[in-house]
Amino acid sequence: MEAYGGFWRRVLAYIIDTILLNIAVSMVAGFLGLGLGASMAMLNPEQVNGMYSGAFVLSSLLSLVASWLYFALMESSKLQATVGKLAVGVIVTDLNGNRISFLRATGRYFAKILSGLVLLIGYIMVAFTERKQGLHDMLAGTLVWKTRDPRTVVSHEDVFR
Repeated sequence: MEAYGGFWRRVLAYIIDTILLNIAVSMVAGFLGLGLGASMAMLNPEQVNGMYSGAFVLSSLLSLVASWLYFALMESSKLQATVGKLAVGVIVTDLNGNRISFLRATGRYFAKILSGLVLLIGYIMVAFTERKQGLHDMLAGTLVWKTRDPRTVVSHEDVFR
């Protein structure tokens, strides 16, 4: 039995996380007035362009910060996983099976930019590497394990070689 979290399991976790993040960011953006609704149609054209670009920049920044904090805080927490990862039964550890720090989780998050740069090859690597690591996992020194409870993996030291 393979102990590592494989490609499709991780894709499903990412889809779940993306849906949750989009809902949360949309609600916050709407509350802050960054949503571009019918009220924009009432403005004259010169104001719409300036308002749209400012709202777009603020929404993008909000989305980036929310996504970074969500992934980094959840993966470095006692849960060792995001909601999506928990739903599909995987956790993130360092190479020795220990919980990762917020700094390492932050590095892993921003290393995902490199994983997606050239045709998502850094992500596709998960399907073909021995320990199911993507480029971002290799750069951050992390592994993704298949388990429902992080304590069951950590208690079996022979799993981590």
